Amino acid sequence: MRRLLAIAFLWFLLVSLAGPASADTFTCLACHSAMKGKIRTDGNVLIDVNVDSEKYESSVHGGFDCIICHKQFQSNPHEATKIGNVSQNIAALAGKLSPKAKVDPVALAACTECHSEVYKDWQESVHGNNIIDKRQADGADCLDCHGSPHYITPKNTLSSMVNRKNVVKTCGDCHENEHLAKKYNLGSSIIERYYESFHGKKYALGHPTVPTCVSCHKSHAIKKWDDPASPVAWENRTVTCGNCHPGATRKFVAAITHKPYGKDNPIPYYFQKGLILLLFGVFAFIVSHVFLEVFSEIRDKVFRKEKEEHHE
Repeated sequence: MRRLLAIAFLWFLLVSLAGPASADTFTCLACHSAMKGKIRTDGNVLIDVNVDSEKYESSVHGGFDCIICHKQFQSNPHEATKIGNVSQNIAALAGKLSPKAKVDPVALAACTECHSEVYKDWQESVHGNNIIDKRQADGADCLDCHGSPHYITPKNTLSSMVNRKNVVKTCGDCHENEHLAKKYNLGSSIIERYYESFHGKKYALGHPTVPTCVSCHKSHAIKKWDDPASPVAWENRTVTCGNCHPGATRKFVAAITHKPYGKDNPIPYYFQKGLILLLFGVFAFIVSHVFLEVFSEIRDKVFRKEKEEHHE
């Protein structure tokens, strides 16, 4: 009896020290925080089974029970038959997301229970349409932008993939992918073109309010540029750009594009060349002015000295 009481006390103590996570979550993390490497599922998908318990507890989901999202699993998820209380809505949505979520589509669908409005925007976006309607596994979902659900942190933290200091790289992981760019006709070197622009140069210098990808294209409700509802559609660009540049005109917004500089995009190309020439011209003028000042000083001293010697 004493041994049972001692074991119960130790178990209670361990659960209490586990942080905000519940006993069920602690049970999961007791194994998954110690497990290393990857395993191959019955569906021939290779997954990482390790979950860093400290990073999980400090994430936005750190106080959640694992089975809130992993609804098909019970406290002991490794029984031959996985039993769970999955609603019809979640089960139906999981079927739609199955091309993307090969391991646990129910867990991905469970995001909608807390983020219903965000999911609605995403479902109607080019990313959601690509997965749900076109059944493409390479479409972008929540995890592609926010990272592992176990480690998501608020967007104002530097570790967040959607923090303004990281969001351009996050978008670039897909939009700079040559295979995806060719498959979906996204154009080449979109992120490179951004960094070549005035916005990108200010962004690289750490300007706190310079526009990033999501400033112009939105984050969840992203539409194709020729969709009338897109903020970067031609009919909407003056309004979108006008948020930062009041009075923006069609000629002004025509210069803001991801097209490579050249014949097809002459306005920013020649404008950039003009600014470079102006910059070098200003430096050349300053240097010339300094040399003329030095020459004038030397000439005046020499001339003054000769004049004084002649006077004496």
